[in-house]
Amino acid sequence: MPDTTLNILIFGAHPDDPDFCAGGTGALYARQGHKVKMVSLTNGDAGHHEQGGAPLAWRRRLEAAAAGAALGVEYITLDVHDGALLPSLENRNMVIAIIREFQPDLILVHRPNDYHPDHRYASQLVQDASYMVTVPNVVSHVPHLRTMPVIAHLWDHFQKPYPFQADVVVAIDEVIEQKFDALHCHTSQMYEWLPYNGRYLEQVPTDLSERRAWLHEHYDHRLRRAADLYRDKLVAIYGAQKGKQIQYVEAFEACEYGTPLTAENRDRLFPFFGR
Repeated sequence: MPDTTLNILIFGAHPDDPDFCAGGTGALYARQGHKVKMVSLTNGDAGHHEQGGAPLAWRRRLEAAAAGAALGVEYITLDVHDGALLPSLENRNMVIAIIREFQPDLILVHRPNDYHPDHRYASQLVQDASYMVTVPNVVSHVPHLRTMPVIAHLWDHFQKPYPFQADVVVAIDEVIEQKFDALHCHTSQMYEWLPYNGRYLEQVPTDLSERRAWLHEHYDHRLRRAADLYRDKLVAIYGAQKGKQIQYVEAFEACEYGTPLTAENRDRLFPFFGR
């Protein structure tokens, strides 16, 4: 067990966002005995081409819970409609309450510039909550925090208004199969909706026993991409020999709206580098 247990809170807009973007890092925290909570701010009830509403929401809630079990973390989905997440006062107060109750040392969330409005507004909601979590008379039924958590953004490939800046890069080779196991739990997404929406549904095996191997093959190149992008950083962090061999990473960009991510607190919050 670690000397000090960290509380890590990972927000995503939809069930599968937290584990797709930070599942490996979440598994690493869990292996070290830290407490990880993944939260989907919507119930995912629009994310399918044949099913929707409450039946899909319940299905995706169960998929997310199974993915959390595969990673060794808690995973909850909230009951906001998919595609309808807004940076409203009601939703902000909900996020404030979640943050206060969990008391995270670190929050991970989407960046504010993203193709999906739910992703953008998830980021804005956390940003809007970051200072307010310290204000006693806001959401006063939940005790306020004395210090804002550190906040970091999840990796994406969007270039405007500015490209992602990798302030922390975490090697996840040792837990990559756990990450694939978690993604495998999202049957409605990995094998149905995303292939349909991406027009490659015919590639998905009909034999259920073949799907896990197909998933690995289909996403392997995409999940290796970030390691090649940040190879110089990996060498600087892990040393030349290991840094050149790392195949899978998850990267994070510091957000200026929480407690600053500094050289002093980085290694405490990301205790994976063996320094």
